[in-house]
Amino acid sequence: MLATAASLGLAACGGESGGEQEPKGEGEGAVQEPSEPTTVTFFSWVGTQPEMKKLAKEFNEEYPNITIKFENVPAEQAAQVLTTRIAGNNAPDVAYVNASDTADYASRGAIVDLVNYIERSEVVDLDDYVEAFRQFVTYDEKTWGLPVGGETTGLFYRTDLFEEAGIDGPPETWEEFEEAAAALTDEDANQYGFQVFAPESAYYFQPWLFQAGGNLLSEDGTEIAFDSEEGREAAEYYVNLANYSPPDYLNSNSWDGRVAFAEGQVAMYMAGTWFAGTLTEEFPDIEGKWATAPLPDGPAGCKTSIAGDALVMLDQTDVPDAAWLWIEFLSRPETLARNTYKTEGTTLPPLTSLLEGEEILEHKPILEGFIDLMECGVAPTASNPKFPRIETILNEELGKAFYGEQSADEALDNTAQQADAILARG
Repeated sequence: MLATAASLGLAACGGESGGEQEPKGEGEGAVQEPSEPTTVTFFSWVGTQPEMKKLAKEFNEEYPNITIKFENVPAEQAAQVLTTRIAGNNAPDVAYVNASDTADYASRGAIVDLVNYIERSEVVDLDDYVEAFRQFVTYDEKTWGLPVGGETTGLFYRTDLFEEAGIDGPPETWEEFEEAAAALTDEDANQYGFQVFAPESAYYFQPWLFQAGGNLLSEDGTEIAFDSEEGREAAEYYVNLANYSPPDYLNSNSWDGRVAFAEGQVAMYMAGTWFAGTLTEEFPDIEGKWATAPLPDGPAGCKTSIAGDALVMLDQTDVPDAAWLWIEFLSRPETLARNTYKTEGTTLPPLTSLLEGEEILEHKPILEGFIDLMECGVAPTASNPKFPRIETILNEELGKAFYGEQSADEALDNTAQQADAILARG
């Protein structure tokens, strides 16, 4: 939803700094601290966190001429506020954004290509970033941001309900998944096998699409691909899962719907790693009654979507070197660890070296299955800044199919017709 808001806002307003960017980051060797006092404005929804405040203090101790000024905004408003500020020529120096927004900002000249800074850095190693995370911040074969963390999408299941139904373990294939969902559904008892959400139908369609061997757009990003034979197979399977989902939660989002899983009304739940932390913190009474597993393999095998956040430098900045030093500081492996698995949350760091290390499982053993899924991760974004508008339509059409207002095929056909018109516009 944030990605969609950003795209629509930028499309409507346009960036004041569009066009050819003046090179930033050119030079040799590591970037040096400015010789005079400098302030870097940092736009984010994480600035109020104690750990982030602590990091800013440590950064200032290392670079005494640079002060970090936090500009805090609620996560659900961040994309639209940032878009408005870009259009008003009042952008911050550094922003913490949904990684999937990066291509949209880059396509409109709103952010800086970081290649020069990365090449000069002794801290940032692009080869160490998980490929799917790198896809988020790559546009036109250039790197426009640095991932700071994220999550894979996996399966949560109620072990107690599985035992009661005589099911030995989590399903490993689509066929097993539907069989389990049916066996775990008893409408008279108000118990259901799975849960789908109409307001987030497009996002949670993506893992099934990838597992079927389909994709959102063509490889060059110029044509839609979700209406392929594989996409139709995935859509039909996905929409059919509404038969095993509680109707009372059909119009909820995944956050609000977590209660149904916690109360045992739903036996299987698809979510990112955030849900593990939520269950532990908010529903301690069901500890030992749930577990995690990879999503079932589809015709194309193991595939899942990932989500994440990234740091970007705004093109309007007057202090690019100081802004880069802040981005680089937050991108140090030890800092990424502190902001992901060493916190109370359950997000994953974007670096392969951290994911494969022993320390992460010592801190958060529940993350093991999600780490394994990184090899199957597909960045749920498309190489076309117009795609978020298309995704909004896909979301509405799949939602109608959940409610039985149309078939899965009709949902894809209706979306494809509107998508072709959007892509054809200059």
